[in-house]
Amino acid sequence: MPFVNCKMRKYLIIVMGTTLLISSCASGDRKQMKEVLGLKNMSELATSKYVVTKIIKANDNKTWYKAGDRKILMTCKATLVAGIDLSGITANNVEIEEKNISLTIPKAHLISIDIKPGDIRTAYEDISMFRSKFSSQEKNALASQAENQIKKSADSLGILTTAETNASLFLGSFLRQQGFEKINIQFIDNINKPFLR
Repeated sequence: MPFVNCKMRKYLIIVMGTTLLISSCASGDRKQMKEVLGLKNMSELATSKYVVTKIIKANDNKTWYKAGDRKILMTCKATLVAGIDLSGITANNVEIEEKNISLTIPKAHLISIDIKPGDIRTAYEDISMFRSKFSSQEKNALASQAENQIKKSADSLGILTTAETNASLFLGSFLRQQGFEKINIQFIDNINKPFLR
């Protein structure tokens, strides 16, 4: 057996202990990374739901070759769901350092807009004697126009901001359960862009 003095033995034990500690930390980080990347299995995380009513007004009174007025007022109730698409998360979007984690995820977007036929109602209709009523096709075209306007106004309604706030709360809770203490969640336009230090 080779000769090992006390000082050398102590140094070997410290080196071996450090190696074991580094190895266990690395495997711990890998396990945590795997848990975090498991979020991508949720794909679309719906975190906000709004119900809005849009008023639709239409008339073609100014048409010179048509005699009389024709006006309509409709209401359209829509259910909007917004959330975060987690399917694109990769290791580039996660930074783990002991009990600290930084996570970049996509900005919230409108997941769905649902307008049931029964939620489109005619509130008022004024048709002159020489004019025809609004057809089903015309009413459907007006409802479709209202749907597009609702989609465009989603950001100003606050649903996307609410979706991001709720996503932060949900993900923060999930990450604390994984043992993280300091959590930084950042929303970005391009999910393929890694976390900016």
